[in-house]
Amino acid sequence: MKAKNYERVEKLFQRCLVKILNIDLWKIYLQYIKETKGKHQTFKEKMAQAYDFTLDKMGLDLNSYSIWADYISFLRSTQVQGSYAESQKITATRRVYQRAIVTPMLGIETIWRDYCMYENSINPLIAKKFTEERSRDYMNARRVAKEYEVITKGLSRTMPSVPPQNTPYEAKQVELWKKYIQWEKDNPLKTEDIITVTKRVMFAYEQCLLCLGHHPDIWYEAASYLDHASKILVEKGDQTTARQFANDTAAMYERAIALLKTNMMLYFAYADYEEGRCKYAKVHSIYKKLVSLENIDPTLPYIQYMRFARRAEGIMSARYVFKLARDDSRITYHVYCSAALMEYFCSKDKTIGHKIFELGMKRFGGIAEYVLCYVDFMAHLNEDNNIRVLFERALGSNQITQERARLIWARFLQFESQVGDLASILKVEKRRLQALDSSKEFSRLETALLIDRYRFLDLLPCTDSELRSLGYRELTRFQLAGIGKGYDDILCGVISSHGAAGVSLGSTLSGVSGGSAGVVVGDALGSTINGTDPRPTYPQPDVSQMLPFKPKAYPRTGSHPVAGGEFPPPPAASSLLKLIPPPQCFHGPFVDVDKFLEHFLELEIPDGKWI
Repeated sequence: MKAKNYERVEKLFQRCLVKILNIDLWKIYLQYIKETKGKHQTFKEKMAQAYDFTLDKMGLDLNSYSIWADYISFLRSTQVQGSYAESQKITATRRVYQRAIVTPMLGIETIWRDYCMYENSINPLIAKKFTEERSRDYMNARRVAKEYEVITKGLSRTMPSVPPQNTPYEAKQVELWKKYIQWEKDNPLKTEDIITVTKRVMFAYEQCLLCLGHHPDIWYEAASYLDHASKILVEKGDQTTARQFANDTAAMYERAIALLKTNMMLYFAYADYEEGRCKYAKVHSIYKKLVSLENIDPTLPYIQYMRFARRAEGIMSARYVFKLARDDSRITYHVYCSAALMEYFCSKDKTIGHKIFELGMKRFGGIAEYVLCYVDFMAHLNEDNNIRVLFERALGSNQITQERARLIWARFLQFESQVGDLASILKVEKRRLQALDSSKEFSRLETALLIDRYRFLDLLPCTDSELRSLGYRELTRFQLAGIGKGYDDILCGVISSHGAAGVSLGSTLSGVSGGSAGVVVGDALGSTINGTDPRPTYPQPDVSQMLPFKPKAYPRTGSHPVAGGEFPPPPAASSLLKLIPPPQCFHGPFVDVDKFLEHFLELEIPDGKWI
């Protein structure tokens, strides 16, 4: 603007003005209108429109006093001719005054005084009526303005919007912003107008997104609040505003995924919202847009896409989505598991589920977690012989590395312990030991392997200390080290992959009960797996209430508490020592004190009368 390059300024405003609700930017916009439209014949109308537009966007800001004051000053200084034009001017000025005095902001007291003076200057007879009618609303706004100032204290409105850094300062800012937004949701104005409350809350969200635009939870909460307000307005019968809020919700989601292009949660929430509005074509476009991104793992999007297609259009549509997923080389085995379980639980057709799992074995047969999912599926159908065949196929194919095969062997042993006879249990146990015999760690842990035969869920046949002595903790660590995952990761990979069907297929046959090869569930051994509690388990005294021993020295009378220490001289002697020269200044002659005292003892000292 200083260089008078107004064309570029206008392009910048077109690109960012409406998106950035910053008070300083909008003040520059008003200045731009004054400079560029000042010589036009329609300047007054253009300027009034600019002020109205600005106040619609920024009139709720705590620091918007200067814009309100400038607008009022502009209206009052406008020269008009004729009584009708003068009446319109007064009406317009009064309307702006009355909007300003009920808006919480800094400087609201000044605007109220100016308004009272303005009404008195127009017509003192009716001025009191106007001011009394607005006095209650003004007092309410003034109260809220003080709370507004306190609640927004500490907010950094100039903080750059960057991906979450998880710093203490950022966490504090997030807390302050959410506190401010919740304050607006609590309706501090105590108004019954849902539209007013919603506008104030959304203004707070917009201010927050300027600084926390890369936080997906803020976007989701803002869209959810708009959706909630829209539903309330529908119940109240305001269909027009409700429809506008609903469209604003969709626009909010569009802005969110435009900024956070790879955040799947926002895509899923957006798709669910449009599904709730029965706009299925839009949902398809959302999921297709997500899976077309190159820098993401499309597995979860395809799973959610299949679930939507099944809910909205039936199982045939879900199968079509599954076909699209199979053609994508980036997917993982989870898509096959989800599709198979969907067929079984929704279509009640186990044959198709079998075929999908078999199809997946060609592509993911070397992944232990996929094999375990297949085992869970067949265990749920009580197909014991087919389960044994599957175990033999997986272990004999040599597609699974020895490190990952530990999970298969542990599940195989657990399965036989559950449904087989003793001979089959011993046979699998022996084969397991032979298969893992090449590992030096197992050479001294043969007895520890026996624990897996007798355990059930979190019940174990030995105490904690006995498990340690058997080396069961080391066994657990070793068996999990090869797959690079902890206990929680295994649960997520083996159990949770069963999808929205929600049923833990054969929970007694799942990874919780032994599929993770010695993973101990519960507080008793949870810490031993991580190796964080090496303390013995024999009884120990409770030292939580004990006080620390702090001995105090009580020296005998006449003795110095510190060996070799000396007591200070009395105050009188200390004063005398300060007056006389130090001992280092006297070099002789020295008096023999003993002889000197003997001489004094032999002297006859006359009494006072002689003197």
